[in-house]
Amino acid sequence: MQFVPWQNVADWHCKACGYCCKLYSVVLSFPEWLNITQTFGTETTIAIIDRFFIKRVNDGDCAFLCSDSKNYYCGLQNMKPDACKIWPFKILSESKYGEANQAAYDYRGVRFYIYADTMCSGLRYGTPTWEFRNLKIKEFTELALGLRQDQCKTTRTVNYGSQQQWGRRLFQ
Repeated sequence: MQFVPWQNVADWHCKACGYCCKLYSVVLSFPEWLNITQTFGTETTIAIIDRFFIKRVNDGDCAFLCSDSKNYYCGLQNMKPDACKIWPFKILSESKYGEANQAAYDYRGVRFYIYADTMCSGLRYGTPTWEFRNLKIKEFTELALGLRQDQCKTTRTVNYGSQQQWGRRLFQ
């Protein structure tokens, strides 16, 4: 994994490529785990000592990664875990990956350090656009801080049907 400061990113748009769901395991909080297991059953998750994860299917993908003929999408869109909501960004209280000045972001008088995972194909590098700087980074920060749950600018906005149709890959 390599990370770049957010100020080196011109913009970000989800390309529905599915890489995030293919490359990374999702750690769940207890409330997220409870919500998922109540809806889809405990067989959709894994519990290891003091952590909960979304189960991965035989090919290594997230169990809730779905696809149509062209795009991938999240089967948990309406109950997506926080880790998934803020990916490909990391919002930290301290500079961790260098270039602190380029990673710094002040939100309501508090300084955060925001980095983007370079594995994401939706990143466009350069000088941040107005929308990215003022809307998307703010939304990612609010999601990370738990100040909002709904995503407007930080997710793919296509409606893929009811949640009961999602999360069925485990049983195919």
